[in-house]
Amino acid sequence: MLPLATIGYQGATPDSFRRALEDARIELLVDIRAVASSRRPGFSKTKLAASVEDAGIDYLHLRALGTPADGRAAARSGKHAVMRTIFLAHMATPDAQAALDDLAQLVRSGRRVCLLCFEADPAHCHRNIVAAMLAEMLPLEITHLIPDADPLY
Repeated sequence: MLPLATIGYQGATPDSFRRALEDARIELLVDIRAVASSRRPGFSKTKLAASVEDAGIDYLHLRALGTPADGRAAARSGKHAVMRTIFLAHMATPDAQAALDDLAQLVRSGRRVCLLCFEADPAHCHRNIVAAMLAEMLPLEITHLIPDADPLY
């Protein structure tokens, strides 16, 4: 079984987020947000990449595995089934399939890979769908990392 982790940064601090990755011995953080920016300090692409790289973790953004804008809007309004339908349609596109194949190659390499998105609950996030699609391609042991929450969030 190949290891695959997922993580969401909703409610986390940059420090608790990085600690969760380090504790799981993650070697590559794969950002699967369509838009790798955030209103949360420390979670936009440049700052996040620098932070995890300081911890010895590589960073890669696979934009093609992100949820389209209408799917993100559905998720924000709590319409998770609608988000899922939109995202599954997106995953049938050639760009998304190519990115999924690239991700499978990275996981096959034996590196400890973690998929990143915003949602704290993997059941409500597209990263869980991506992980399930990978599990159809590869023998995976999937772990959902939960960083400590920021008490002010």
